[in-house]
Amino acid sequence: MTAKRRTKIVATLGPATNTPEVLDALIEAGVDVVRLNFSHGDAKEHLELAETVRNRARAYGRQVGVLADLQGPKIRVSRFKTGKIVL
Repeated sequence: MTAKRRTKIVATLGPATNTPEVLDALIEAGVDVVRLNFSHGDAKEHLELAETVRNRARAYGRQVGVLADLQGPKIRVSRFKTGKIVL
């Protein structure tokens, strides 16, 4: 009986890692999930990259998940002009 790997390998894709050649290397190395940072790029770019990941994984007979990392709220901290505020 072979031991099943319980950990997952997640790779963040960016300008240096979104070519088919690099995706192939990641898949060959055993990546389970690729992360797309939605703070950068647009919907068309993300869709194309997700499709490329799926196509490359299919070529290797693998299933690779696509994780969409959505931007959360940006909390800003500053001082009030009057020094305080009553809520």
